[in-house]
Amino acid sequence: MHQLLLLGSLWLLGAPPASGIYQRPTGSPAAPHLQYLLEPLHAVVHTQRGATVTLPCVLRALPRNYRVKWSKVEPANYLESVIIITNGLSHKNYGPLSPRVSLRHSHRYDASLTIADVALEDEGRYRCQLVNGLEDESVSLTLHLEGVVFPYQTSKGRYKFNYHEAKRACEQQDSRLATYQQLYKAWTEGLDWCNAGWVLDGTVHYPIINAREPCGGHLLLPGVRTYGARDKLKDRFDAFCFTSAVNGQVYFIRGHLNFKEAGQACRNHGAALAKVGQLYSAWKFSRLDRCDGGVRGSREKPDPLPGREEGLIQPASGQCRVPAPSRPVLAPHGHEGSGWCKYAGEPGINERD
Repeated sequence: MHQLLLLGSLWLLGAPPASGIYQRPTGSPAAPHLQYLLEPLHAVVHTQRGATVTLPCVLRALPRNYRVKWSKVEPANYLESVIIITNGLSHKNYGPLSPRVSLRHSHRYDASLTIADVALEDEGRYRCQLVNGLEDESVSLTLHLEGVVFPYQTSKGRYKFNYHEAKRACEQQDSRLATYQQLYKAWTEGLDWCNAGWVLDGTVHYPIINAREPCGGHLLLPGVRTYGARDKLKDRFDAFCFTSAVNGQVYFIRGHLNFKEAGQACRNHGAALAKVGQLYSAWKFSRLDRCDGGVRGSREKPDPLPGREEGLIQPASGQCRVPAPSRPVLAPHGHEGSGWCKYAGEPGINERD
């Protein structure tokens, strides 16, 4: 009997993906009545990379024959992908999240989804759907990763990435292409950047707080300005990357080091040269504050303190300050500076000889 129920649940995978996400609308019409599922107390769940998080889905009653399906809307293409299906007796995992997801199942009404070792790509909208014969109902939740958005370009100057190159460049720096929502949030927190960049859905934008001539003129209001969807192969822009907390510690090595020497100095400490995303993460989450340029393949100067000009984009008064990306992202090997290392162990010393 259990095998028949499980086979019945697998039939759901043959159905076409849902065209949208059911979520509570703002204003009228009123949200549909839920007969079996409890409405979550909070529609947004906050977490950081590397954490374990649970998305709540609790039944108020158990139908005689039912299935619960968890799915995720992918932000890059808005398609819905199945994560896990259960009939209350057995379950099956699907897709790239499969090794890291499980059902909490703290009691027989609990169908909450637990995600271990949260990754950058886990952010987005999730749906818990109860299927009861020909009827179904669902609740939606948003998983929000705390993090930082930063603009990124090549050492050859601005507007050198097509979409796929921008995506790969962010991934190589321990980050990923930001979503539009992440870029918009960064703008509300002070990100002011005049160069247009790709975001995850293939559209191109740039966030402006202080209107100025090179950025569309003085007459335009502040906002996230858009070029819309562009050709992912032919059109070239910069990238807006997103990163979250890192597992480990970023610290500074004093000295006059070229790129090769800085790498060796980090390896001598059992570490490696920090990537751009790791440096931004340390600035965001560990309040890393250092005005000296450091070799990590570029010359970033993280500085979260108010009143300091170096390495910062100056936003409107009262907003958060965001460290500026380096102009040459990849410094030549002959360039001298100090070093930024990333150590995988527990946080400790922030500066070493």
